[in-house]
Order: sequence, then structure tokens, then C-alpha cells
Amino acid sequence: MRLALTGGGTGGHILPALAVLEAVRARGVVAPEVRFFGPQDRGERARVEAAGLRFESVAAAAIRGRNLLQLIRSGLRLAWGTFTAVRKLRSFNPDVIFSTGGYGSFPCSLAARILRIPLVVYLPDVEPGWAVKAEKKLATRVTTTTEAALAFLPKQKTVVTGYPVRDAFFSLNRDGARAQLGFAPDDRVVVVAGATQGAHAINEAIFTNLAALLNHCSVVHITGPGDAAVAANARAHLPVELQGRYHVADFRDDLPAVMVAADLAVMRAGASVLGELPAAALPSILVPATYAGGHQRNNADWLGDAGAAVVLAEADLAQLPDSILSLLGDQPRLDAMRTAARGLARPDAAAAIAAVVEEVAKR
Repeated sequence: MRLALTGGGTGGHILPALAVLEAVRARGVVAPEVRFFGPQDRGERARVEAAGLRFESVAAAAIRGRNLLQLIRSGLRLAWGTFTAVRKLRSFNPDVIFSTGGYGSFPCSLAARILRIPLVVYLPDVEPGWAVKAEKKLATRVTTTTEAALAFLPKQKTVVTGYPVRDAFFSLNRDGARAQLGFAPDDRVVVVAGATQGAHAINEAIFTNLAALLNHCSVVHITGPGDAAVAANARAHLPVELQGRYHVADFRDDLPAVMVAADLAVMRAGASVLGELPAAALPSILVPATYAGGHQRNNADWLGDAGAAVVLAEADLAQLPDSILSLLGDQPRLDAMRTAARGLARPDAAAAIAAVVEEVAKR
């Protein structure tokens, strides 16, 4: 089976594709060459090539929130990207294309229809963005994270699989993760992570109240590149006895271990939280972003309605420190949230999507 992967626009589209690829290989399906097709202007190439895959650059552009001139430019870029995708896919000749959505996936998905290549689309969020809204009409099959998404998708060709996460989330246990990271069994640990690019508003709320938080817990703060220098400066100005409780980095490869070890997470509500928070059985405070059509609110509400998360509007971020300390001081509530999160986990999600990809490739 020759497999083409596509997706992009944000880093969150890369990890699900790689998790599914891992599951495809685990099924023993021969894939002599796998290529990833997508834009390279948000770090996609580096992540894909770090995973040992060949990256094929295909131009793409966002549509949402653009003015008329920007829409014209985006349209021209999408047309060029589709032309490029047709040429490169015809040369590669895959048996199936797997799309994880985002505007970066659209040129290849449209090229799949032009070339009559079977297409499997994965919707990670509860509500689709414009790319998946278009691609669901082009797709042979659609897979998605939650039953809630079925309201937006063609039910006759859609399978609810869960969100594919890295195996590390399920191979780690809490005690082992804490020992790996150097936390004592009784340490209170909060992980703060905006997304691949960070979340400045959340970071600012943490910086403003850093010493008060560190008096009660250790904080693992993944800032994204934009606020890394500010965080390092904030740490340097802490009292010496608190500096060791503030663990700051712009990015961490060991995020599964950090999440499994933590007592509480503070995060945006991008699609990855729908899989990673349940996989880590981690209670959370979610601060959905208001950009990209506000789809993060639906993601946050899905976890919140299940009792696994507290949803905090960005306008209310001044309440974040009190919310963190309130939850850390209420162990029965944290335990109930952990149980609720664990109940949403789908360890077989990547394997379920891989089975759909293989089935479609054989048609």
C-alpha cells in the first residue's frame, strides 16, 4: 500500500497523521514509501522530516477571516497548490490519501478527486472548519473524534473512532512518569500549555501570578517560542526557593510524560485535547481561543459537559490563578474529573482509523 498523508495550517494536524501512520505499520500493511503533502510555513516540514518521512511542499492558504484582496490571493495560492498536488500525486501514485484537515490539506484533497484517488478524511474537532466542510464531500470515508461531530458530517460514510494519540500516553503510568521527571509522589504539579505556538494570554495570566502559584504547586510551563524569553526572565527573578518549582520550556518532546504526571492542566481547546487529556486521565481548565470561527469552544464544552474539564473564557483569565488553586484544594473534585477524563479515552483510535485507511485502499 502506498500512502499519502496531508494536513496542515497548525501543528495539531501533524501528530494525528503520524499516530495513524504508526498504526498502519503496526497492522503489517506494507508501505514501502509514505509521503506527506502540505504547506511548510508553520513548521510542518521539520516535524514530518523528524519522523523520517519525505515531505512534499504544496502551497495552501487560509480562507476564513480574509478581506477581498486576501481572498483573491488565497484563491490563487490554492489553485497553484492544487496544480502542484495533482502533479506530485500523479508521480507518487498512492493507493489512498489520508487527510487530517486544516487549510493545508485542501489542495491534495481536491487533487484526490481530480485523480480519482480514494480519500479518507479525519475530523479531529467537534465542529469542522471550512477545509473539512469541503473535503467531506470529496471523501470516500470520514472518521472523527466524537459522536457530537456527527451533526456536521455525512452519517452514511462517517465512523467515530476517537482521537489518535501517541502510544506513550498509554504506556506510561503516573508513578513512573513522576519518577522520570523528578517529581515526588505527593508533589502538586500543574502543566500549562497553550498549543504548538503557545498562548500569550494564558502565559500572561501565569506570569502575573507566578509566585503565588509556586507557593502551592510546581508549574511545568510550555510557553511556545514567542514567550520563552519572558518566561526565562520571570524564573530568574523568582526567589531562589521557588525557581526549582518552575519548569519552563518553549516546547517539550516528553509532553505525554508531563501530562500523565500532572494533577491539573491549563490549556487551549485545540483538537488534541480531545484525545490527549482523556489518554492522560488529566483534569483540566480549558481556555478556548476565539479565532478560527471559535470552534475551540465546542471542543472545550465536550470535555466540560462530561465533567472532565472546567471551561474558562479568555475574558475571565484574571480568575485563572484562583481557579487553579481552588481545584488543587479540592481532591474529591479532581478525582471525579480524572475519572471522567479517563472514561473518554479511546486507546484504539489510531488502529480504528488505520483499519478504515486500509479498507479504502483495497477498493
